[in-house]
Amino acid sequence: MDSQQHLVPPIATSRGRSSRRISVAFGRRFFLLLLIGLIWIGPAFANPRFIYAMWLWDMLILLLWARDLALLPRPEQIEVSRIWSAPIQLSVESKIRLTLRNFGKTAISAGIIDDVPLALRDQIVEETISAAGSGEGSVTYIICPRERGDTILGEVSLRYQSSWQLAERWASFTTKQTVRVYPNLQESKRETIHLIRSRQIALEKRRQHQHGQGREFESLREYLEADEWRDICWTATARRGKLISKAYQIERSQTVWLVLDTGRLLRARTLDLSKLDYSVNAALSLAQVALYSGDRVAVLAYGRKIRLRLPAARGSSQVRAILEGLAQLHSEEFEADHLRAAESLLAFQKRRSLIVWLTDLTETAATPDVIEGALRLARRHLMLFTVIGQPDLRALLRERPETARAMFRHSAGEEIAHRRDVLLRTLRQQGALTLEVDPGKLSSAVVNQYLLAKERSLI
Repeated sequence: MDSQQHLVPPIATSRGRSSRRISVAFGRRFFLLLLIGLIWIGPAFANPRFIYAMWLWDMLILLLWARDLALLPRPEQIEVSRIWSAPIQLSVESKIRLTLRNFGKTAISAGIIDDVPLALRDQIVEETISAAGSGEGSVTYIICPRERGDTILGEVSLRYQSSWQLAERWASFTTKQTVRVYPNLQESKRETIHLIRSRQIALEKRRQHQHGQGREFESLREYLEADEWRDICWTATARRGKLISKAYQIERSQTVWLVLDTGRLLRARTLDLSKLDYSVNAALSLAQVALYSGDRVAVLAYGRKIRLRLPAARGSSQVRAILEGLAQLHSEEFEADHLRAAESLLAFQKRRSLIVWLTDLTETAATPDVIEGALRLARRHLMLFTVIGQPDLRALLRERPETARAMFRHSAGEEIAHRRDVLLRTLRQQGALTLEVDPGKLSSAVVNQYLLAKERSLI
């Protein structure tokens, strides 16, 4: 995505209002001065008149408190803004700046609390900020989102005092806003850079006339000794009086479908991210790369029902539609209906295309529905069936069992791994491409497989 500025949440700005029915209070220094006034109690045992001195002292402190309160700016004279520096991305730290503008004449020091949900930050945002009279101050804190989708930030609360610290006011600011947490955009950018390098290598391969070049016509050029006879354009040769060959490029304007399973199996978490989060990141990376290649990209996400379906298209508007759609996908508590998804895709996409299916396999004795659905699609389309691996299972198989319990666990792990290998082999025998990769390597593995399919003209 060339520019991400339009993904940055808008600035939330609000003037203050009294946070409760009684929005004023006594500062710490007020109570300290009252405590000092108790020193008159000692002489009062000898002469009761000193009690009147203590009362006079208390009245003086109360008058000073009232004076300090009068000098403090009213809540309406204070403005707070929540400013975002970048789009909010899953598991990517970003900064939020709170700016306080003081329209009063008295400098203030404030304790500020921002109502940030746990999905963005696991600690309460409680900072201190100062602003001179007719001036402003700011403070910055960091968030690290743990969930995609829309989330709501609440109001900002403020407790502020002057330098006297005798009186304080309480104010709240209507900065409530809904923001959207997007997938990891930096990861898709890295894959796009990888594509550029890969295409440069592909150009060199075409110059050397290696196998794997595309068969889409690019241009005409003079015949070279290494050219095949089938690549000669005889009509152009007749017009120019010399041998002219056709130059080809990797096919463009093909259709790529990204199929995402949002069922219960994708709820499993690895390194603080769910398998669905990894699938979404991989889908976004591949969408960026495919659109950059000139292909048309479509998306189908499903659970018990079809959750998202975007028809195939190109351009920046399709990038934005895919990004917004993927950002709002959430996993379900039930098993997904894989056969319904396959039937929907077969009915919607008639022409041969590349289907990248991101899912996981259930540990059942029968053939899972997702395998049956993939076999149906593989008869008409080029299928890249991608299973998100289980790092803990692979780690278990690498361990040497030392006890009977560990041996039983190891045997069960081998049976599960063998079962998954058999299912994937069944798909390969029907012409499908398969991948089983750990979540952290999912994006790069899917993009590499797509580039390889393009270079070999498999679609």
